[in-house]
Amino acid sequence: MDIDILEEDENPMLHRTDVRFELTHDEATPSRLSVRDSLAAMLNKDAEEVVIRTLDTKFGMRTTIGTARVYDSPEDTVEIEHEYVLERNKIAGEEGDA
Repeated sequence: MDIDILEEDENPMLHRTDVRFELTHDEATPSRLSVRDSLAAMLNKDAEEVVIRTLDTKFGMRTTIGTARVYDSPEDTVEIEHEYVLERNKIAGEEGDA
């Protein structure tokens, strides 16, 4: 799985960077969590600071366009993102259940 960053937009008010990326894969579309972990490693961030928003694969293609939000800290992630987004990305919420 190869990830190419297409676009990065700083958003200092929300303590994050909005990232648009292209993912090239050999098999089926990778899971959201494996993409999150790979993107976090590529950006030298903790996995709990990266939230995958969208993954869009066209039928029969081996490339996926995705968007992610990369926060400055795990606390910013939990404070700003909706609970269902945190659950989808397997990030512990305020109650610590994930």
